Amino acid sequence: MAATASPPDGLTTTPVPYAGIASRAVALTLDVLIAQGIVLLGGAMLALVASLVGDAELDTLGKLLAAWAWMTVVVSYFVVFWTSTGQTPGMRALGLRVTTTDGGDVGLGRAAIRIVGLGLAIVPLFAGFLPVLVDDRRRALQDFMAGTIVVYDTRA
Repeated sequence: MAATASPPDGLTTTPVPYAGIASRAVALTLDVLIAQGIVLLGGAMLALVASLVGDAELDTLGKLLAAWAWMTVVVSYFVVFWTSTGQTPGMRALGLRVTTTDGGDVGLGRAAIRIVGLGLAIVPLFAGFLPVLVDDRRRALQDFMAGTIVVYDTRA
């Protein structure tokens, strides 16, 4: 019979329920790839239709509309998943879930604040994610702004 070693005094084997920077980064990468794939497919379909109709080139207005469409798809992707299931497909793949600090569901208002915070966290070379390394609940800028946390999903 093999003996099991117990942890040294003062140490616990209870896993931390909050998601760390690596799992969050991988989930975000997967989500960005999925969202960009949706934009790419939509753009390809529109380009196909435009090529069948005639010679279509994007002028300044067309480029602005394309940028607006891209932003709408990306924002909708994250907000819809956060409000409906509490997790995006990338988060689901890694077993993560976003909740309010008291464990409740993320509503539309919090999700909207969170997506703005996500953009602000990404813009300065992802510096908005650095608090994850030092905060007890591993919160990033978007979590502080929206009052949310990202936890490992323990639901069946």
